[in-house]
Amino acid sequence: MDNFGFLKVAAAIPALRVGDCTYNTERMAALAEEAARRGVEIVVFPELGTTAYTCGDLVLQPTLLDAADEALARLARDTRKLPLALIAGAPLRHGASLYNCAVVMTQGKILGVVPKSYIPDYGEFYEGRWFASGAGISEERIDVAGQQADFGADLTFAVNGAEFGVEICEDLWAPIPPSSQLALNGAKVIFNLSASPELAGKHDYLRQLVAQQSARTLSAYVYASAGLGESSTDLVFAGNGLIAENGTILREAERFSTDEQLVVADVDIQRLEFERRRNTSFRQRESSSENTVIEMEIPEGLRAAVPERDIDPMPFVPKEEGDRHERCEEIFRIQSHGLARRLLHTRSEKAVIGISGGLDSTLALLVTVRTFDLLRLDRAGILGITMPGFGTTDRTYRNALELMRGLGVTVREIPIREACLQHFRDIGLDPSERSAAYENAQARERTQILMDIANMEGGLVVGTGDLSELALGWATYNGDQMSMYGVNASVPKTLVRHLVKWAADTESDPATRATLLDIIDTPVSPELLPADAEGKIAQKTEDLVGPYELHDFFLYNFLRLGYGPEKILLLAEVAFEGSYNRETILKWLRTFFRRFFTQQFKRSAMPDGPKVGSVALSPRGDWRMPSDASAAVWLRELDTL
Repeated sequence: MDNFGFLKVAAAIPALRVGDCTYNTERMAALAEEAARRGVEIVVFPELGTTAYTCGDLVLQPTLLDAADEALARLARDTRKLPLALIAGAPLRHGASLYNCAVVMTQGKILGVVPKSYIPDYGEFYEGRWFASGAGISEERIDVAGQQADFGADLTFAVNGAEFGVEICEDLWAPIPPSSQLALNGAKVIFNLSASPELAGKHDYLRQLVAQQSARTLSAYVYASAGLGESSTDLVFAGNGLIAENGTILREAERFSTDEQLVVADVDIQRLEFERRRNTSFRQRESSSENTVIEMEIPEGLRAAVPERDIDPMPFVPKEEGDRHERCEEIFRIQSHGLARRLLHTRSEKAVIGISGGLDSTLALLVTVRTFDLLRLDRAGILGITMPGFGTTDRTYRNALELMRGLGVTVREIPIREACLQHFRDIGLDPSERSAAYENAQARERTQILMDIANMEGGLVVGTGDLSELALGWATYNGDQMSMYGVNASVPKTLVRHLVKWAADTESDPATRATLLDIIDTPVSPELLPADAEGKIAQKTEDLVGPYELHDFFLYNFLRLGYGPEKILLLAEVAFEGSYNRETILKWLRTFFRRFFTQQFKRSAMPDGPKVGSVALSPRGDWRMPSDASAAVWLRELDTL
């Protein structure tokens, strides 16, 4: 499968007439044609869509069953030139029983038939009156639409290498849905043909169920449920179409629509394969019974180069305001509880932090204040040390002091200029040579001060460096790279900014809030080079290593999803359209991979710190990589772009 591992799928909700098989399959064929025009490779229709779900006892009538079979044959013929597979619902006879079935077809051929396993017979459901359970049926053959096809609940199918399985409505609601075993057997996409009536409050549960099953099975889940055309004698059907991937709803239909709907999304098979390689459950996926995999090749459709899915430019930051508030509170709790445990273990009632007036040290200070409040310790035990140097500006110096005073911590100021000049003389460095030694000496001088004060006070140095800096190695080895506990170690820069903004929004003191907001607006800088002629920051980090929003995007897609440079570039062009052009993205993507590989040695020696999200770089539990690993493969791929 090409196209960067994306598979375009659709949940179709056609117009429908109860018992009119010809009309129903005509509408399916029409929606299948529309799906093909949009590049869809597999489309699923609702449960018993050939006849309608609400036929009642009519479904036992041979006349209707014959009409359904003939309609399936027409549907296969009418869609034989379309470059897609489609899954239609129909009542089918087999032996002495009637089964509620999903019929998988492509290019005029019936590939296989999957019977419904769990037959509801309670409340508003009484399918047991008509249908037998297909559970346990395996390796049988069935006559359908003038063809013979494999028949079984354990069938899986593979379209151009992408394996999928099918279950029907109630199957999803069972204690152990068939899709769980289908996923373990190799299916990466599950299609569900449903006819689930609406009840107050039921839809939210359904969404949770679909999302949760896609997460549990590390799969994409495509759900198509019956709509307006079904009988409303006792029930109402709203036309639910849902496409989920690994716990996230990608697309959904408009409920209670009077129009036909086609819900389309690109699901990421490559991502799902990566997730399963990381998950030990799927390494033990050999089942006790062999399942049949029916493979098919379909011509390349009309897929667009841009995937039909939302690409979040800030994957570490929650989108919704309510979610962001809840997530920020949770992250603060994780950070503060991690630091609290370390303080209790070391029996320390003092913490030492270097406060620069920048984002990272601000977040570390806010976390430490919360920790001391949690442990009922006096905030005066937090020693905030500001250490102005050659590049310190009035703005950051003022913000550092005002923030510490506003939060009620102990404030100390220790200038480092003279100490650094003496050090330069000792090692024979000309201060006019603004080399790496000139910059790193300042970072190490500050770290030495913090460590020595911690020893004097019986305290613990709280590190301020964040995940983005660790990924890029934007830290001085044995300088700001080192601490006794790094509370920001797994918080990326884009999230640091939002955490500080959240703290400002929830801060009751107006002066402290104003300081926090000004810190957010301050350019990111290590301030190791002298200010410009106007006294403003001259050394801006993002001018040197690139925008952090790009690097955080690269980091998430590389580590969390396992993507290579070409796919990351494609997604970044979509996510940052209008903000960065292809040339700019490529430039910083090369910087990311080059620095990520060359700077591993700093991460190999990083201090302890709490993990707050799914991406972290601790060499002890999250990222194991040799410090001398080569980036050649990734850089060569970039060269081709």
